[in-house]
Amino acid sequence: MDQFPLMLIAVIIILIWLFNSLNVLREYERGVIFRIGRLLAEPKGPGLIWVFWPIDRIVRVSLRTITMDVPTQDVITKDNVSVKVNAVVYFRVVDPLRAIVEVENYLYATSQLAQTTLRSVLGEVGLDDLLSQREKLNQRLQEILDQHTDPWGIKVALVEIKGVDLPENMQRAMARQAEAEREKRAKIIHAQGEFEASQMLSDAARTISGQPVALQLRYLQTLTEIGAEKNTTILFPLPIDIVEYFIKAREGKQ
Repeated sequence: MDQFPLMLIAVIIILIWLFNSLNVLREYERGVIFRIGRLLAEPKGPGLIWVFWPIDRIVRVSLRTITMDVPTQDVITKDNVSVKVNAVVYFRVVDPLRAIVEVENYLYATSQLAQTTLRSVLGEVGLDDLLSQREKLNQRLQEILDQHTDPWGIKVALVEIKGVDLPENMQRAMARQAEAEREKRAKIIHAQGEFEASQMLSDAARTISGQPVALQLRYLQTLTEIGAEKNTTILFPLPIDIVEYFIKAREGKQ
């Protein structure tokens, strides 16, 4: 009877040890095990794993893609324009061992590296390139981040520049520039229309000069179009022959 309390205590201790030694890892998780401070060669998981507490210590690492928002950064472009730029980075852990051992906090380290890289890369390009070549800049940012985070066991899949905030004076200047460009295109289109119209009139004049009857028919058609409208216009038809007579008389005097 005296041994029963001792056995009960022993069973309770064993149950507590078993409870602390059993760990369940989800499909997207891996467990990095430190045994007496030394790193085991392979991560464990997923599923039910044994961690021999208190000899072993487990660090859970998620293998899912992480979406990290890069805070707004003040960037001075190559042409000395101050803008505010923010971005988003998509990355995931491909080597849990290096992600825990090689860097103290891989999330914080990746965030700081993304901010400094964003400022340095965008500071090397002009404002026009920043606004028009985002795909190229996104690819360059992704390559630089992926290269620097590879020793940490991290794979950067995508970097996207979300927004570029311009100063108000620069927005007004760009609006005036766009308006001037539209006016320029409108004047060019108008000039091209006038040129094409003059060519068509020239062709029509040559055609009519070869057929005098065509001018008479055009004259009558014009009278018909004017007379069809209900207005107060009074027309005095003048035969074309009379006009031609005066024209030839004037040419004869010259």
